[in-house]
Amino acid sequence: MKATAARPRLRRGVRLSFDKVRERDVVLLPEGVLVLNPTAAAVLALCDGGTPLTGIVAALSERYRGVSGQDVHDVLARLADRQVIEWV
Repeated sequence: MKATAARPRLRRGVRLSFDKVRERDVVLLPEGVLVLNPTAAAVLALCDGGTPLTGIVAALSERYRGVSGQDVHDVLARLADRQVIEWV
């Protein structure tokens, strides 16, 4: 697991957007589009490069019940594997 002080942010050239046709949040990548599920969209919306993992978990816990730090980390790890985010 990444250090709790690690701060994820969108990689250069990646943008979070809303696709009106699909009515879903999407990530626009230089090489394509990634359609997000609601959980990934909620996590990714908090990846501003200034909020640490613990802050993201806390913010999500205020909105949703049963938020697990490990689950948030796992979502971020998958997004990092797909070159959507980077850790600073």
